[in-house]
Amino acid sequence: MTRCRLIIALLGVIWISSLGVQAASPIPVVVKVLPGANLSLISNLLGGTVIDAIPEANTFLLRLPALPALSPILKFLGVEWLELDRSVSLPAATRRSLEVPWRNKADWYAEQPSLQLIRTRAAQEYSTGRGVLIADINTSIDFGHPALAGHIGAGHDFVANRSTSVTSLNDDQSTAGFLDDDQSTAGFLDDDQSTAGFLDGNGIRLLEPLFSGGSGAAAHGTFCAGLLVAVAPDATLMPLRAFDDNGNTDLFTVAKAIRYARKNGAQVINMSFGTLTDSRVLRDAIEYAKSGNVMLIASAGNNDTSSVQYPAAYPGVIAVAATDLLDRKASFSNYGKYVFVDAPGIHIISATPGGGYGMASGTSFSAPMVAGMAALIRSLRYNDTGVVIAQAAVPIDGINPRFSGQLGYGRVDLRRAVRLLEGK
Repeated sequence: MTRCRLIIALLGVIWISSLGVQAASPIPVVVKVLPGANLSLISNLLGGTVIDAIPEANTFLLRLPALPALSPILKFLGVEWLELDRSVSLPAATRRSLEVPWRNKADWYAEQPSLQLIRTRAAQEYSTGRGVLIADINTSIDFGHPALAGHIGAGHDFVANRSTSVTSLNDDQSTAGFLDDDQSTAGFLDDDQSTAGFLDGNGIRLLEPLFSGGSGAAAHGTFCAGLLVAVAPDATLMPLRAFDDNGNTDLFTVAKAIRYARKNGAQVINMSFGTLTDSRVLRDAIEYAKSGNVMLIASAGNNDTSSVQYPAAYPGVIAVAATDLLDRKASFSNYGKYVFVDAPGIHIISATPGGGYGMASGTSFSAPMVAGMAALIRSLRYNDTGVVIAQAAVPIDGINPRFSGQLGYGRVDLRRAVRLLEGK
């Protein structure tokens, strides 16, 4: 850089700093630069430090004293865009633990009413997901759980390897993850007698609720993994730990996980989380995955609103809302024009850490059913997965007149989907 250009840049930084959003302590800022840009110069002039990177995307995480404006000087130095690295959190929740007789098979819960409704077992007569790799971006999972044995492939831990300097702005609490089901123990199954009968018939007892804090969020990954393997038992699961045991992460880490999934061969990505922030770093990661023909499945959210959450609302992502066993929209489930399909999300049974089983509600648990469905389809035919999911859906607008046109194509039917591939 010539002396003249350096002087111009320095003067520009003084101006930028005066316009920046000042913080009491350094803040994380995601910066994307043009190929060949001098990142060290940019970082030094802004008084910051590089703490993480996605080199192939020319995207970096910096710790800065303030959020600078994207001025002509920064553009001149090769900065394409910049944004705050905001947090993504799984909210607090209540989970019900189940006491299961030792004689029950590890995958006994695969026969639960919710999976019967979407005809999982019937679909597995035609496809079990063999040869398909499903990435699940989540908390840690219990690798030793009997229900997951033989289903887990290589994954990656983005939390353990994350810089201790990363502290995202905690002002965007997600509505994904566990639903805070505050019903009393006595009334927990009053509106779902089929599930109650299923539990009783298998000698399974519903225990007192376990309130989350760290433990509930930590169970989220194992719970979702249990559903993925129940739907697509011969697919391989790639666990990507992006959320810590308290259910917290940041947008930059999520973007890294999405990119990792595509680069390492995932054909389907399950994203049982969401944020209210339309983020450039997250959007770019979604576009990168889509360009590799990866199927992206995301939960629609648990706020009973038509307001969008991301990544579910991004084009090309299959957003999944939650329904009950009568195909009624779950009281908590988001809805809207961005919803693609629906799947059961009330009183869902799955694996929990420590070799146990539990019950919870939320769109987080509807999404893995559809992700597993995508694996069944892709095992038979790689392309047009979204089209098949849509064509096989059971319309439910008539059951939900208040939400007509806002629950997508309808509730998924796995057997109909795999049979469509045979023209039957």
